[in-house]
Amino acid sequence: MRVGEEYDRRQAELDLIARRSDEEVAQRIAELEQRLRAARSIDWSRLPTDLVADVGAALLLPTASWNQPPPRPSLAARIRAAFARFVAWLKRLFGRTSAAPPPRAERRVPIAIASPDGRALGASELGDALARLSGPEQQELSESVAQSLRAKEREIERAAEEKRRAAEAQRRELEEERREAERRAASDTEARVRAGEERRLERELKERGFVAERAGELVVTYGLVERFARLLLEEESRRLPGDIRLSLRGGGSTGVYEKARLRRAEEVARLDLPSSMLAARLAGQRHIDEETSYVYREVTSERVHVVLAFDRSGSMSEGGKLDAAKKALLALYVAIRRRYPDATIDVFAFDNEVQVLDLVELWECRAGAFTNTSEALRAAHLLLRASRATRRELYLITDGLPEAYTGDDGRVHSGQLDVAMERALERGRELATVTALQSTVLLLKSEHPEYEAAARSIARTLGGEMLVTDPAHLGVELLVRWAHGTETERRVSAAPTPPAPPPAGPRGGGGRRRRADRRMGG
Repeated sequence: MRVGEEYDRRQAELDLIARRSDEEVAQRIAELEQRLRAARSIDWSRLPTDLVADVGAALLLPTASWNQPPPRPSLAARIRAAFARFVAWLKRLFGRTSAAPPPRAERRVPIAIASPDGRALGASELGDALARLSGPEQQELSESVAQSLRAKEREIERAAEEKRRAAEAQRRELEEERREAERRAASDTEARVRAGEERRLERELKERGFVAERAGELVVTYGLVERFARLLLEEESRRLPGDIRLSLRGGGSTGVYEKARLRRAEEVARLDLPSSMLAARLAGQRHIDEETSYVYREVTSERVHVVLAFDRSGSMSEGGKLDAAKKALLALYVAIRRRYPDATIDVFAFDNEVQVLDLVELWECRAGAFTNTSEALRAAHLLLRASRATRRELYLITDGLPEAYTGDDGRVHSGQLDVAMERALERGRELATVTALQSTVLLLKSEHPEYEAAARSIARTLGGEMLVTDPAHLGVELLVRWAHGTETERRVSAAPTPPAPPPAGPRGGGGRRRRADRRMGG
């Protein structure tokens, strides 16, 4: 509002100046018109005061006829003048006359000087010049004065038009400034509203533990990433078959429960109220909180250890492959935790080196350098060989060939693809010695057939399976494979599938078997 009022005031000032300028121009033109009418019917015996300057300027015009030099006398006139001078000389010679020769008449230049009262010209030079003008010269003088007045009128109109154009340009500039000021004010208001919303959202996220402030910057917390992973799991579950979706809800019931501390909000339904109240009283608290809550947790029938390894080399940043891998692993992490709360889950990314990650680091992971598959298999072997789990699983996500390897000196070497592949197979044979291991190599689709051949060799060395998929279906394929369902895309097993026996008759089950083989990529 204040911005609009200021520009309205400036607009009113411009309008006032323009109106006064128009009135002044109109007044000056009216005066000139009056002087022009007076010049057309001028009385040279009584010159008006307001025309004195115009008449004087017209008298001094070098192009006026009275200011031109007299015409040269003719030959006869010159002869007569010479004869007259000769006769006068003879008279002077014989003493007939002693009169001096008449002085030569010199032409006077008129100067426009008005009388003090401005009415009667009297004997001034201006009046003398006007008195010596002939009728045609007076008419010429009147026309000269009229032309001068019309020229002044045109000059005034031209100056007034320039002023109007300048005023219009000022109005346009003022209007543009006003619109810019309004846009800036609206932008500032929107920025203040947005800043207020950001502060409110930041406060709520801090209160809920979704973000934290470190070194003056906001960072996401484990709680926020876990909540996001649950949403990803729900989204991916909608694309799963019905039986697989049911199997992700939890493990088989054992009927054996143990009393333990509260870990997840879903366990509140099995709260051990007496033990929780006792723990709260012993802690000096009047109410039960998460630290003093005890629940009855069902003992699962198996212990699970899952290793999730994904390639974060530079090529994974293309086509959204790295983001797809992170989302798929987050969804699988939550699915494993939901079914096996006590499961051991190790997540690491590998490029030249291997980096073990938590959920926050997993989501913030960025693409790196080359693909050191051998080092990833070595890290998986170190994690799984000492595990006491009854179910050990490895999921390896990559998009290409092994490009680098770690030498005996601990340095990373790249560019030797044959050596890198041989080191990867060597580490794969070491990992295959882990008992009760189920491994799956997931290769993101590529236009290079040698990538699939390399992934198939690694999967065969591990004694597991190889699955070719695209980034959009990676999350579904991971969940299906972990739930021991049937893949929806092509699968390559470690051992070749024996050919199906010929059908026993025309009504045998060969048709269904062939359809199943096509679905499994056979």
